[in-house]
This record gives sequence, C-alpha cells and structure tokens, in this order.
Amino acid sequence: MSGFFEEFDDISELAEGLDDPSPGGRIMAVMDLADSADPEAIPHIARAISDKDAGVRKQAAIALTDFDGPDTAAALVTALFDPEPDVVAAAAVSLTELKDPASGDSILPHLGEQNETVLAALLGGIRELRRPEAIGPAIEALKHSSAAVRVEAVGVVGWLQDELSLPALRDAANDEEPKVRRAAVAALGFSKSEHAEKTLIEALDDPEWIVRESAAETLAKSGETSCVPNLLTALDDSYWQVRLKAVRSLGKLGATEAAMKIGPMMDLPVPNLRKECAAVLGELAVPETVQFLEKYANDNDPDVRKNVRWALGKLAA
Repeated sequence: MSGFFEEFDDISELAEGLDDPSPGGRIMAVMDLADSADPEAIPHIARAISDKDAGVRKQAAIALTDFDGPDTAAALVTALFDPEPDVVAAAAVSLTELKDPASGDSILPHLGEQNETVLAALLGGIRELRRPEAIGPAIEALKHSSAAVRVEAVGVVGWLQDELSLPALRDAANDEEPKVRRAAVAALGFSKSEHAEKTLIEALDDPEWIVRESAAETLAKSGETSCVPNLLTALDDSYWQVRLKAVRSLGKLGATEAAMKIGPMMDLPVPNLRKECAAVLGELAVPETVQFLEKYANDNDPDVRKNVRWALGKLAA
C-alpha cells in the first residue's frame, strides 16, 4: 500500500474518535486530527463543528487554525453562528489565519450579516485575503453602529489598497471612535495622494494620543518631505509614544534638519525614546549631535547603550 493510502487510513482511524461517547475523547480526537496537519482531516474536524458538546465545537474551531481553504472557511463560518460565545470567539480567531484567497468564497456571501460579532469576524477573516469583491460590503460596514465592525471594515479597505476607496478612509479618519480613527490613519499609509497626506497631518492634532501616534508613524510611508515641519511639531507632543514615532519617521525621511531637536531628547527619562533617538541620530549623521550621544555611551539600559555606540561609530566614520 502506498504512503498516501497509509496516511489516509491513519486519518480515518483518528476520525473514529469523533464517535467516542465521552466529550473528552472527542476533544482528543479533534486534537489528534489537527496534529496530523493533513488536509484530509479538514472534513472530519468540520464535522466536529456540529458536535452536541460546546467544548468539542470550540476545540474544532481552534483546530481549524492550522488549515486553510474554502472548506476550512465554510466550517468556521458555521461556527460563527454557534450559540456559545466561546465557540464563536475561537472561530473568529481562526478565521484571521486564513491565507488562501479562495477561502473568501465561503465568507463573501455572508458580508451582509447584521449581527455585529459575526460581521466583525467575517471582515477580519477576509481582510488579508484581499478579495476585491469585499470592498463594497466593507465600505457599507463603515456605517455600522458597532465600532468593532467599523475597525474591521477599515482593515479590509486598507488591505485592498484601492485609491478609489480613499474618500471612505478619510471619512473614517474622522469617526467618533478613536480606534476607528487610528485604524483609518494607519490604512492611509498605502496612498501617495496629497489628500491622504493632508488627512494624516490633520490627525497629528487628534485629541487622542493613539491616533496621533498612528499618524506620526504613517507619515513616513508617504515618502514626501513636505510633512517634516508637522513631524517636528509632533516632537513636542505630551505623549512620549507620539514623539517616538515622530522621531522614527523623521529618520526614515532623512530629515537632517530635525537632528538638533532630536538630540536634546536623549535627556528624557524614557529608555525606549532614548533608544529611538540614538538610532535616528546615527542615521541622520549630523556631526553636531555627538554632544548629545556621548554622555549616554554607558547608559543603564543596554539597548540605549548599543544604539548610542552604533550612532557614535556612524558619526566617527
């Protein structure tokens, strides 16, 4: 008998455990099928999605994380309608692991679902599959009353990187929910449009620091130096997380004019920020910044020391 049929027989034997009278026995069978990593196990694990025991159904949803394709997606979509929240949550996580674009065939027909938990999970599942057919439902979902749905919808739109969706993302950048605004600002990084850059610059003044942080980080992706003055202003933000991302973006944009403003930030008592400042000062290589780096060559934080010494080496060269 060939290796293929031997493997098939093994899967069949493992699947017999799904008929065990004990839920624990059926759970072990699901786990063994998942450990096989054999696509032949998919229909058997999918069968367990309908088991009478919630623990078995949850384990089946978890097990499907290790598989891909339309059949896996179909079983996970079924699990999203389970009466047990734990099963639904497990299925939602597994959906995000799908990578085969064909998996979207099992998700697309359900993107009109109104249940916010189910719809958010479906959008999360199809996001990285980059199915163009999802753009319409995703833009529609940006109007949903649930912020969780709107966040996932922004993710779908952003991953598709379609300039025609830019107005929808710009609107989302003004959403009432900070998490939606942050997601929209990050998604705008795909666009080189001046309208996108304008929205990102405006986001540097958002009342929520998580949005300002995202804007400071995303502006570097535009590749345009016109935003440098705005990033220089962001170096004075009251949140060090925003300042760190502004420093990083200024470094990526090669903004040597920022070096003498970044230098004094080495004195701030935030190791993560000092580490970033040292790295960027090395990248910018402005000789006058040696004075800010030298006194931290023996910083208490090993990562800061490493970056400072690297930067000093760059400057010396």
